[in-house]
Amino acid sequence: MPGHECYHCKQWVEAGEPHDCWTTTERALTQDLPEDLRDAWERLREAASELGEQRIYASHHSIMFARKTCYAFVRPKRSFLELCIFLARTVRSPRIRRAVSSSKTKVAHIIQVRHRDEVETPLIDWLGEAYHLQDVPAAKPVTAKQPTPRTPRPRAARTRPRAAARRRG
Repeated sequence: MPGHECYHCKQWVEAGEPHDCWTTTERALTQDLPEDLRDAWERLREAASELGEQRIYASHHSIMFARKTCYAFVRPKRSFLELCIFLARTVRSPRIRRAVSSSKTKVAHIIQVRHRDEVETPLIDWLGEAYHLQDVPAAKPVTAKQPTPRTPRPRAARTRPRAAARRRG
């Protein structure tokens, strides 16, 4: 029988049969969260929605916030919400677990949210900055620490005699 094996879930899919193992929803990702985290998620979603028109959708294990492109996403975990915000600069704050260059012009900031009260300033300000980043013309590339170009060093004179010189001697 014609068909194929899904390379994600390894399930056999008959020819012509609809199959989407990636289908998920916000509700499916947040239904098992403890009450504190669910409240934090609702506050975070509300704050992002107030920024303006956008798409909020679930994708695999994350909930994405996007206009033209994704400006932030949330990964619900057991004990916290992992929030990733894409900014054009590196922000230094105790709230930010790490900042990683994600493209030539953006830096991904990873933040752990454990309670609704944490979804306040400056976190909402960073979300707003990321949301409005697409309105601004592309900035200069983010400068991460890059190795300095090395100038070639002159080759050192050989200190050991060549094998042929040793045989003669």
